[in-house]
Amino acid sequence: MAESVTPALGAFDSDTAVRSVGGSASESVFAADVSPDWRAGRGPHGGYLAAMLLRALTETVAEPARAPRSLTIHYARAPEPGPVMIRTAVERAGRSLSTLSARMERDGSLIALALAAFSVPWSAPEISDLPLPDVAPPDPLRASGGLVHPSAPHFTRHLVLQPRIGATPFTGSDQPMEFGAWIGLARPRPIDPLSLAFFSDALLPAIFSRLTEPSVVPTVDLTVHFRSTMPRSADPDPDELCLARMRTRVVHEGFFEEDGVIWATDGTVLAQSRQLGIVLPRRSG
Repeated sequence: MAESVTPALGAFDSDTAVRSVGGSASESVFAADVSPDWRAGRGPHGGYLAAMLLRALTETVAEPARAPRSLTIHYARAPEPGPVMIRTAVERAGRSLSTLSARMERDGSLIALALAAFSVPWSAPEISDLPLPDVAPPDPLRASGGLVHPSAPHFTRHLVLQPRIGATPFTGSDQPMEFGAWIGLARPRPIDPLSLAFFSDALLPAIFSRLTEPSVVPTVDLTVHFRSTMPRSADPDPDELCLARMRTRVVHEGFFEEDGVIWATDGTVLAQSRQLGIVLPRRSG
Protein backbone atom coordinates (compact mmCIF):
# COMPACT_ATOMS: atom_id res chain seq x y z
CA MET A 1 0.00 0.00 0.00
CA ALA A 2 1.28 3.40 -0.94
CA GLU A 3 2.36 5.57 1.98
CA SER A 4 0.09 8.55 2.55
CA VAL A 5 1.72 11.95 2.27
CA THR A 6 0.52 14.94 4.27
CA PRO A 7 0.39 18.01 1.99
CA ALA A 8 2.90 20.69 2.94
CA LEU A 9 1.41 23.84 4.40
CA GLY A 10 1.60 26.92 2.22
CA ALA A 11 4.09 29.59 3.26
CA PHE A 12 1.39 31.80 4.81
CA ASP A 13 0.03 29.01 7.01
CA SER A 14 3.41 27.61 8.02
CA ASP A 15 4.88 31.06 8.69
CA THR A 16 1.92 32.16 10.86
CA ALA A 17 1.67 28.85 12.73
CA VAL A 18 1.47 28.87 16.53
CA ARG A 19 2.08 26.02 18.96
CA SER A 20 0.40 25.65 22.32
CA VAL A 21 3.03 25.38 25.05
CA GLY A 22 0.81 25.34 28.11
CA GLY A 23 -0.47 28.16 30.26
CA SER A 24 -2.79 28.36 33.24
CA ALA A 25 -6.46 28.69 34.07
CA SER A 26 -6.30 32.38 33.20
CA GLU A 27 -3.80 32.38 30.32
CA SER A 28 -2.90 30.35 27.23
CA VAL A 29 0.66 30.45 25.94
CA PHE A 30 1.73 29.86 22.34
CA ALA A 31 5.14 29.71 20.69
CA ALA A 32 5.70 30.98 17.17
CA ASP A 33 8.54 31.88 14.84
CA VAL A 34 8.71 35.20 12.98
CA SER A 35 9.94 34.44 9.47
CA PRO A 36 12.39 36.76 7.66
CA ASP A 37 10.37 36.26 4.45
CA TRP A 38 7.67 38.75 5.52
CA ARG A 39 9.85 41.77 6.12
CA ALA A 40 8.49 45.26 5.37
CA GLY A 41 10.66 48.31 5.90
CA ARG A 42 12.32 48.11 9.31
CA GLY A 43 10.74 44.91 10.56
CA PRO A 44 8.18 42.17 9.95
CA HIS A 45 5.03 43.20 8.09
CA GLY A 46 2.28 44.33 10.48
CA GLY A 47 -0.44 42.35 8.72
CA TYR A 48 1.69 39.22 8.93
CA LEU A 49 2.01 39.64 12.70
CA ALA A 50 -1.74 40.38 12.88
CA ALA A 51 -2.50 37.03 11.24
CA MET A 52 -0.22 35.24 13.71
CA LEU A 53 -1.90 36.92 16.68
CA LEU A 54 -5.36 36.18 15.29
CA ARG A 55 -4.44 32.51 14.89
CA ALA A 56 -3.48 32.29 18.58
CA LEU A 57 -6.68 34.10 19.61
CA THR A 58 -8.82 31.81 17.43
CA GLU A 59 -7.24 28.72 18.97
CA THR A 60 -7.89 30.17 22.42
CA VAL A 61 -11.61 30.64 21.66
CA ALA A 62 -11.75 27.12 20.15
CA GLU A 63 -15.39 27.57 19.16
CA PRO A 64 -16.03 27.78 15.38
CA ALA A 65 -19.48 29.33 15.87
CA ARG A 66 -17.80 32.39 17.44
CA ALA A 67 -16.14 34.07 14.50
CA PRO A 68 -13.67 36.95 14.83
CA ARG A 69 -15.50 40.28 14.58
CA SER A 70 -12.89 42.81 15.69
CA LEU A 71 -9.13 42.82 16.10
CA THR A 72 -7.10 45.82 17.33
CA ILE A 73 -3.32 45.66 17.59
CA HIS A 74 -0.83 48.18 18.95
CA TYR A 75 2.69 47.55 17.71
CA ALA A 76 5.24 48.39 20.42
CA ARG A 77 8.38 47.46 18.49
CA ALA A 78 9.45 45.43 15.49
CA PRO A 79 10.97 42.04 16.33
CA GLU A 80 13.90 40.48 14.54
CA PRO A 81 13.16 37.12 12.89
CA GLY A 82 13.07 34.28 15.36
CA PRO A 83 11.03 32.85 18.22
CA VAL A 84 8.27 34.79 19.98
CA MET A 85 5.73 33.97 22.65
CA ILE A 86 2.03 34.87 22.46
CA ARG A 87 0.05 34.99 25.70
CA THR A 88 -3.72 35.10 25.34
CA ALA A 89 -6.50 35.54 27.88
CA VAL A 90 -10.27 35.35 27.70
CA GLU A 91 -11.20 38.58 29.43
CA ARG A 92 -14.90 37.73 29.31
CA ALA A 93 -16.94 34.98 27.68
CA GLY A 94 -20.63 35.83 27.42
CA ARG A 95 -23.41 33.70 25.99
CA SER A 96 -22.79 35.11 22.51
CA LEU A 97 -19.64 37.28 22.55
CA SER A 98 -16.15 36.71 23.87
CA THR A 99 -13.55 39.41 24.54
CA LEU A 100 -9.90 38.39 24.50
CA SER A 101 -6.46 39.94 24.85
CA ALA A 102 -3.07 38.87 23.51
CA ARG A 103 0.54 39.86 24.10
CA MET A 104 3.35 39.01 21.69
CA GLU A 105 6.71 39.01 23.46
CA ARG A 106 10.36 38.35 22.78
CA ASP A 107 12.49 37.52 25.84
CA GLY A 108 9.85 39.13 28.05
CA SER A 109 9.77 42.41 26.07
CA LEU A 110 6.49 43.52 24.50
CA ILE A 111 6.23 43.43 20.70
CA ALA A 112 2.49 43.82 20.16
CA LEU A 113 -0.64 44.09 22.27
CA ALA A 114 -4.04 43.02 20.93
CA LEU A 115 -7.72 43.05 21.86
CA ALA A 116 -10.30 41.01 19.97
CA ALA A 117 -13.99 40.20 19.92
CA PHE A 118 -15.45 36.87 18.77
CA SER A 119 -19.18 36.35 18.41
CA VAL A 120 -21.92 34.21 16.98
CA PRO A 121 -24.11 35.91 14.32
CA TRP A 122 -26.85 38.24 15.52
CA SER A 123 -30.20 38.90 13.83
CA ALA A 124 -30.58 42.40 12.35
CA PRO A 125 -31.46 44.09 9.04
CA GLU A 126 -28.86 43.61 6.31
CA ILE A 127 -27.74 47.09 5.10
CA SER A 128 -24.67 48.13 3.10
CA ASP A 129 -23.77 51.54 1.73
CA LEU A 130 -20.36 50.33 0.56
CA PRO A 131 -20.83 49.17 -3.03
CA LEU A 132 -18.01 47.46 -4.90
CA PRO A 133 -16.07 50.17 -6.81
CA ASP A 134 -16.61 50.30 -10.56
CA VAL A 135 -13.29 48.79 -11.63
CA ALA A 136 -12.19 46.17 -14.12
CA PRO A 137 -12.62 42.63 -12.77
CA PRO A 138 -9.64 40.47 -11.82
CA ASP A 139 -7.44 39.45 -14.72
CA PRO A 140 -8.26 35.91 -15.94
CA LEU A 141 -4.60 34.99 -15.56
CA ARG A 142 -4.34 35.22 -11.78
CA ALA A 143 -0.69 36.26 -11.58
CA SER A 144 -0.93 38.85 -14.36
CA GLY A 145 -0.79 42.57 -13.74
CA GLY A 146 1.02 43.17 -10.51
CA LEU A 147 2.99 46.13 -9.30
CA VAL A 148 6.74 46.21 -9.67
CA HIS A 149 8.73 48.96 -7.96
CA PRO A 150 12.36 48.92 -6.80
CA SER A 151 11.27 49.96 -3.31
CA ALA A 152 8.72 47.13 -2.93
CA PRO A 153 9.26 45.40 0.43
CA HIS A 154 10.23 41.75 0.73
CA PHE A 155 6.80 40.47 1.78
CA THR A 156 5.20 41.49 -1.53
CA ARG A 157 6.70 38.38 -3.13
CA HIS A 158 3.91 36.48 -1.39
CA LEU A 159 1.18 38.52 -3.10
CA VAL A 160 -0.86 38.64 -6.26
CA LEU A 161 -1.59 42.33 -6.76
CA GLN A 162 -3.60 43.74 -9.66
CA PRO A 163 -3.84 47.56 -9.23
CA ARG A 164 -7.09 49.28 -10.20
CA ILE A 165 -7.26 52.57 -8.26
CA GLY A 166 -4.73 55.31 -7.53
CA ALA A 167 -1.83 57.30 -8.93
CA THR A 168 1.70 56.02 -9.43
CA PRO A 169 3.66 55.95 -6.16
CA PHE A 170 6.21 58.68 -5.38
CA THR A 171 5.15 61.00 -8.18
CA GLY A 172 3.84 63.84 -5.99
CA SER A 173 0.40 63.43 -7.55
CA ASP A 174 -2.40 65.83 -6.58
CA GLN A 175 -4.99 63.05 -6.91
CA PRO A 176 -6.79 61.77 -3.79
CA MET A 177 -4.62 59.62 -1.53
CA GLU A 178 -6.08 56.21 -2.31
CA PHE A 179 -4.94 52.89 -3.66
CA GLY A 180 -7.01 49.88 -4.68
CA ALA A 181 -6.17 46.49 -6.12
CA TRP A 182 -7.35 42.95 -6.51
CA ILE A 183 -5.27 41.03 -4.00
CA GLY A 184 -4.56 37.46 -3.00
CA LEU A 185 -1.78 35.22 -1.81
CA ALA A 186 0.67 34.05 -4.48
CA ARG A 187 0.21 30.48 -3.30
CA PRO A 188 -3.56 29.99 -3.80
CA ARG A 189 -5.52 29.72 -0.56
CA PRO A 190 -9.19 30.36 0.31
CA ILE A 191 -9.89 33.78 1.80
CA ASP A 192 -10.46 33.65 5.55
CA PRO A 193 -10.07 35.98 8.57
CA LEU A 194 -6.32 35.28 8.75
CA SER A 195 -5.69 36.38 5.17
CA LEU A 196 -8.08 39.34 5.57
CA ALA A 197 -6.08 40.54 8.58
CA PHE A 198 -2.97 40.36 6.40
CA PHE A 199 -4.59 42.05 3.38
CA SER A 200 -5.79 44.94 5.57
CA ASP A 201 -2.17 46.08 5.78
CA ALA A 202 -0.76 44.67 2.55
CA LEU A 203 -1.48 47.30 -0.11
CA LEU A 204 0.83 50.14 -1.00
CA PRO A 205 0.10 52.91 1.52
CA ALA A 206 -2.28 55.43 -0.05
CA ILE A 207 0.02 58.26 1.04
CA PHE A 208 2.71 57.09 -1.41
CA SER A 209 1.03 58.86 -4.34
CA ARG A 210 1.68 62.27 -2.69
CA LEU A 211 5.30 61.56 -1.80
CA THR A 212 8.20 62.16 -4.18
CA GLU A 213 10.65 59.62 -2.78
CA PRO A 214 10.38 56.21 -1.09
CA SER A 215 9.71 56.19 2.63
CA VAL A 216 8.98 53.58 5.28
CA VAL A 217 5.61 53.77 7.04
CA PRO A 218 5.50 51.61 10.18
CA THR A 219 2.10 50.91 11.70
CA VAL A 220 1.33 52.23 15.18
CA ASP A 221 -2.04 50.54 15.50
CA LEU A 222 -4.33 48.51 13.25
CA THR A 223 -8.02 47.67 13.69
CA VAL A 224 -9.78 45.15 11.47
CA HIS A 225 -13.54 44.56 11.52
CA PHE A 226 -14.49 41.24 9.95
CA ARG A 227 -17.86 41.74 8.25
CA SER A 228 -18.63 38.35 6.75
CA THR A 229 -18.50 34.89 8.32
CA MET A 230 -15.93 32.74 6.54
CA PRO A 231 -15.87 30.55 4.58
CA ARG A 232 -18.75 31.97 2.55
CA SER A 233 -19.40 28.68 0.75
CA ALA A 234 -18.93 24.99 1.43
CA ASP A 235 -16.34 24.79 -1.34
CA PRO A 236 -14.37 28.08 -1.39
CA ASP A 237 -12.22 28.85 -4.42
CA PRO A 238 -8.52 29.04 -3.43
CA ASP A 239 -7.83 31.17 -6.52
CA GLU A 240 -10.36 33.86 -5.56
CA LEU A 241 -9.05 37.41 -5.30
CA CYS A 242 -10.68 40.20 -3.31
CA LEU A 243 -10.66 43.95 -3.94
CA ALA A 244 -9.00 46.10 -1.27
CA ARG A 245 -9.11 49.90 -1.27
CA MET A 246 -7.23 52.14 1.17
CA ARG A 247 -7.75 55.90 1.66
CA THR A 248 -5.90 58.60 3.61
CA ARG A 249 -7.24 62.08 4.35
CA VAL A 250 -4.82 63.72 6.80
CA VAL A 251 -1.05 63.67 7.31
CA HIS A 252 0.08 65.72 10.30
CA GLU A 253 3.27 65.75 12.39
CA GLY A 254 4.38 62.59 10.62
CA PHE A 255 1.23 60.59 11.42
CA PHE A 256 -1.46 59.52 8.95
CA GLU A 257 -4.62 57.43 9.09
CA GLU A 258 -5.59 54.86 6.48
CA ASP A 259 -9.15 53.55 6.11
CA GLY A 260 -9.70 50.35 4.20
CA VAL A 261 -12.48 48.19 2.77
CA ILE A 262 -12.15 44.70 1.31
CA TRP A 263 -14.84 43.30 -1.01
CA ALA A 264 -15.50 39.89 -2.52
CA THR A 265 -16.00 39.77 -6.28
CA ASP A 266 -19.79 39.67 -5.78
CA GLY A 267 -19.71 42.95 -3.83
CA THR A 268 -19.95 41.49 -0.32
CA VAL A 269 -17.99 43.55 2.23
CA LEU A 270 -15.53 41.14 3.83
CA ALA A 271 -13.63 43.50 6.13
CA GLN A 272 -13.09 47.13 7.08
CA SER A 273 -9.95 48.51 8.67
CA ARG A 274 -8.29 51.60 10.06
CA GLN A 275 -4.69 52.11 10.98
CA LEU A 276 -2.40 54.86 12.22
CA GLY A 277 1.01 55.03 10.60
CA ILE A 278 4.14 57.16 10.68
CA VAL A 279 6.04 58.51 7.66
CA LEU A 280 9.80 57.97 8.14
CA PRO A 281 12.67 58.64 5.73
CA ARG A 282 14.05 55.54 4.13
CA ARG A 283 17.49 54.57 5.32
CA SER A 284 20.13 54.56 2.62
CA GLY A 285 22.34 51.61 1.95
